[in-house]
Order: sequence, then C-alpha cells, then structure tokens
Amino acid sequence: MIRRLARCIREYKWATLLSPLCMMGEVAMEVLIPLVMAQLYDYGIEMGNMQVVVTKSIHLVLCALASLCFGMGSAIFASKAATGFAKNLRHDMFYRVQNFSFSNIDKFSSASIVTRLTSDVAHLQMTFQMIIRMTIRCTMMLAMALIAALNLSAKLSTIYLQVMPLLIVALVCLTPMVFKIFDRAFKLTDRLNNVVQENVHGIRVVKSFVREEKEAEKFTDISEKMAQNFSKAEKILALNGPLMQACIYICMLTISWVGANMVVGSGNNRELGLTTGELSSMFTYTTQILMGLMNMSLVFVMMTMSRTPMHRCYEILQEEPDLVSSPNALTEVKDGSIDFENVSFRYSKEAQHRALKEVTLHIPSGATVGILGGTGSSKSTLVQLIPRLYDVSEGSVKVGGHDVRDYDLQVLRDNVAMVLQKNVLFSGSIKENLRWGNPNATDEELEHACRLACAHDFITSFPDGYDTHIEQGGTNVSGGQKQRLCIARALLKKPKILILDDSTSAVDTHTDAMIRKAFREEIPGTTKLIIAQRVASVQDADMIIILENGQVVAVGNHEELMQSSTIYQEVFYSQQKGGIE
Repeated sequence: MIRRLARCIREYKWATLLSPLCMMGEVAMEVLIPLVMAQLYDYGIEMGNMQVVVTKSIHLVLCALASLCFGMGSAIFASKAATGFAKNLRHDMFYRVQNFSFSNIDKFSSASIVTRLTSDVAHLQMTFQMIIRMTIRCTMMLAMALIAALNLSAKLSTIYLQVMPLLIVALVCLTPMVFKIFDRAFKLTDRLNNVVQENVHGIRVVKSFVREEKEAEKFTDISEKMAQNFSKAEKILALNGPLMQACIYICMLTISWVGANMVVGSGNNRELGLTTGELSSMFTYTTQILMGLMNMSLVFVMMTMSRTPMHRCYEILQEEPDLVSSPNALTEVKDGSIDFENVSFRYSKEAQHRALKEVTLHIPSGATVGILGGTGSSKSTLVQLIPRLYDVSEGSVKVGGHDVRDYDLQVLRDNVAMVLQKNVLFSGSIKENLRWGNPNATDEELEHACRLACAHDFITSFPDGYDTHIEQGGTNVSGGQKQRLCIARALLKKPKILILDDSTSAVDTHTDAMIRKAFREEIPGTTKLIIAQRVASVQDADMIIILENGQVVAVGNHEELMQSSTIYQEVFYSQQKGGIE
C-alpha cells in the first residue's frame, strides 16, 4: 500500500529528499549550539577571557543563521513535496475513477469518492509533510542530542536511557487503541457527506414535504456520533502529553540533583567531573531529547489518524476497471446493426436474480425500435449493454456484426450515443454543453442538431441565445428543455446507434412527434432505440419490443402486436382517451 502511494511523489522526488537533508542540517546546528554555549561560559565568562567570548558569540550567531536557513529550506521543500504529492494522488484517483465501469462505481458511493478525494487526501498531505520533516527531525535530534550528552557525561545520560523505554512502551500501548475508533469516525464522514449531498440535491423535495427538521435531526445525529468517536480517540491520545511532560520534569530534577553534586564535587573541573557550562548544556539536551520523543509521539498520532484515509485512497487506486479494451481491439464500427444472442445479465457475480434472461434479438441497421415494459422490466439494463456500460453475464451482444467486447471502448461509445433517463447538464454555456457531443462542432452543426431536437426555438428565445449560461445540473431550464438539449448533444456525435432512454417523457406529444419525424427524415441510416412509456412515442417504429421481468415476451410492429400481444393491447387501450374498443 505504501509503495503504491509513494508512486505519487514522481517529479517531487528531489524536494522530498532535500527537505530531510536540510532538516538534518538544522538539527546539527541546534545540537551544536549548547556545546558552543558551554565553551563560552566555561572558557570565556568564567575565566574572564573576552577573546573567547567574542569568538564563541560569533560562532553562536553563525550556527543560529545556518539553523534558520536550513529550517527555511526544509519547510519550503517539504511544503512543495507534500502539495505535489497530494496533487498527484488526487490526479491518479480521479483518473482511476474515470476509467471505472458502472459496476466499479457501484462499490463506492459518490459521497465516499468525494470524501476520499478531498479530506482523506488532505490528511495524507499533512502526514506526508510531517514524515519528511518531523520524523527526520525527531530521529536526528534524539540521536545527535543523545550522543552529545553521552560525550559530556555518560553517568547523567543513563537517566535518559531509563526514561525513554517507559515513553516508548506507553506510546506503543496507546496508539493501537485508537485505530478502530478513527476507522469508525472516517466511515461516519462518508455518511455525513452523503446526507448533505442528498439534502442539497433534493432540497426542493425536502421543503415541499416540510422535512427540514427531520433532515436536521439526521445530520445532527451523525455529526454527534462523529464528535463522540473523535473525542474518544483524542482523549486516549491526550494521555501521551502529560506522560511526556512528567518524564521531562523527572529528568530535569534528577539531572539537577546529580549534576549539581558532580559540579560541586569536581570543583568545576572537567577532568574531575562536570563544569557548570556542561551542566547547563545537559539541561538543553534533556529538553531536546524528551521533546524529540514528544514530537515523535505526535507523528505517531498523525500516522494513526491517517491509517484509515491511506487505506481508503489505496482502495480507489488498486480497484481494477472491470471493462477494458482487448489488446487487438477493433477500431471501426461497420454499421448500426445490433444482435442479442441468448443474453443473460446479473449486476454482480454474487447476485441470485438475473436482470435479463436469455434475450435473443436482431435489430437491422437504420431501424427504429421501440421498447416498452413496466417499471423494473430491465429496459434500461438492456440498452446499457450495447455501449458496453456493463458486460453480459452470459451470451453476447454484437454491434456491426462483432461482439462489443472486441471493440476499443472509445470507438464503440463514440458510435453509440445514449441519452440517459436522468438527463445531466454541466455548468457552462449551452454551446459548451452541446460540444460534449463533438468538441469541434461548428455553430451551423450546433444549430442543425438543435433543430432536429426541437431545441433551437427556445434557445434563441433566451437573451444570450446559445451563449446562455447553464447552472450546475441545469436547474435554470425546464425538464423538457433539458431533455431536448441532451438529445441535441447526442446527435452531434453523428452516431450509428442512438438510444433514447425515456428521454422525451417531459416534452409534450406534439414536440415528441416532431422529434421522431425529424429522426426519420434527417438520420435514416442511424439505428434508433426508443424506450418510452407512451405507445404514441413508438407506435410508428419498425419494431416494438415488449419486456416483462427481464424477458422479451413479444416483438413486432404496431399492427402485429395489436393482434398477438395482450400486454401491448392493454397498454394501448389504457392510454387512449375514452377507451377505444
């Protein structure tokens, strides 16, 4: 997992290496300063030697400036490395999500993916910066300060060696206790984001049913659970601070007592024991060593908190797309013919229920096909197999005489335009939304596609025409206008197969008839599949397919089905005004 995440460093390797190197220089200067101060006190101030005082003072200033420069360099390089790592990690995760199939995306909720790309990556960014700075600082400070202290007085240094194991044991005992708590807390973050996303997305429904108070209670409940989990984990980790402080004060008192006796007993003679300046340096090293341990504990806390985000980001990166192009993929779709050969489909391998059962159909190129069926009859599932949004569980789907699995995915989907049941427009101008279908489309091509979709008139009625800004989700246009813009966007692809998944449900019957007429006259060579709830929308189709419980129960044109299919007859008569006999 760590190796996979480390790949995201890439072009920031030098910054990642230079930051700890600079930190090592800063620590070296900080450890050197107490030694210089001891010499300043013992050989300068104590002996009244001003030349030593001036020389050592200059050395102190130079060490301080060097420490400052090294510290600034480490901070700059660490910041650059951490932000670059986070940028690359978000890039890799987002691009991985873009390559996911629908079945891959079904494993992660949209709220969870957003959380992983934002707050989880932010946690890892802070952890990464702390690792390449604080971890090196703490490790080097412990090592260098301990060596310097041992060099001054091995007897006093044994005090550190007695206290350090106690701190390490406490740290090792406290850290694992919070792993599960943080894991629960981050999962609750997903739930919280999901509640917010649902509420904002469906705010009109919330207000129309006067459910604001209930939604607020739901949000408060999850928020309180998050607070309880984080509070519980932080209470456990907070024990680390007082323990560290207690150890620091114990060391200080012990060194003061033992060190003072050594200074008095030696008469401030280095050869006999310890000098006053060296004792002062020992106090500084005590602080450096134990504060280094304390900072190390903070690093462990941060790494503990980041364990769950690290795993969650890794889940995205290691998820392999279910649908990939074959090595020798076909790069041309011959025509718009479609063949379903004994097709069955399950949404997951573990699912017992089959959404489609042994479907066999032949649709010639250029035909207009209507698909009718009740709710849950798998109409949308059937057409989603054509552009290979899902792979069949059994059998095969062929387009242009070849199995869809033999095509390059981009080539196949460029030749199959699909207007989904839930129409989606993106923030930007109408032109920008339409050019999703063809980025290089001219203004004349845009207008032609919009005329076919009966969208040109209402677009030109806007003050800014085709430059009218569309709000996120298309909230500033009506449902029917949104559907017609989506149809025009699909037509700009000039596809061999056009699929309309109940995409004219929000337009009136007259506009629906005009769109179908334009399809017949303007794009006769395109195979058109129209999923509809109204018989009038498919009545003039070359072929009408009736689905029930994932099975094809009848196929034929309007006249044939009126003679042979009771389901079609019931739907037709129920939709006629007054009930035609």
